[in-house]
Amino acid sequence: MPVVKRLHPHKAPGPDNITDKMIQELQPSGLTILLYILNATLRLEYWPTNYKLARVIMVPKHAKPPTDVNSYRPISLLPITSKILERLLLHRLGTDVRSHDWIPEHQFGFRKAHTTIQQCHRLADNINQALEAREYCTAVFLDISQAFDKVWHPGLLLKITRTLLPSYHNILISYLQQRRLMVAYNTVLSKPIRMSSGVPHGSVLGPFLYAFSRRTSRNTPVLS
Repeated sequence: MPVVKRLHPHKAPGPDNITDKMIQELQPSGLTILLYILNATLRLEYWPTNYKLARVIMVPKHAKPPTDVNSYRPISLLPITSKILERLLLHRLGTDVRSHDWIPEHQFGFRKAHTTIQQCHRLADNINQALEAREYCTAVFLDISQAFDKVWHPGLLLKITRTLLPSYHNILISYLQQRRLMVAYNTVLSKPIRMSSGVPHGSVLGPFLYAFSRRTSRNTPVLS
């Protein structure tokens, strides 16, 4: 599978301790079995429970007090097989979902071929046009703290149900519901904690789902 060839062999494993290198070194028969399992998951529209568990590593920030919870940067580690499955699903979504129907042209975040430099050029061009036309040019800047953690699941699931085909919204609902995480610090590992909001950090589908949660209402659905 091309997805397996693009895996990074030095990345840390998820809770199941299966590494990228282990997947890459599978024999063709092993990859065939893995592909069969992943295709069955997409066909049944059900995300396995083991794929919805993340191990969160707490990395201390430089020169910060160790007793303050804000002094640590969490890094979420997911099962590599889950991330492979996410890439396969995202590829299908990218083929079927017409992003221009629900993403405004002025949104550049989480879009291919849309960089920060291009966004700066767009803003500078708008300002220059307003100055040349002797018009007022106003701007509002919002900084959303912990944006990925605050995605409201009921609202996101409602948009998914109303917008995508049942074959997509069933598996995405299964993907989001009953997700859990375990916090690891040194040799200590917490009990699984249920996630009631947000999209998974370190996931492949996370940026897509976050952008989808920002989708504005349209009369025409993305898929019909």
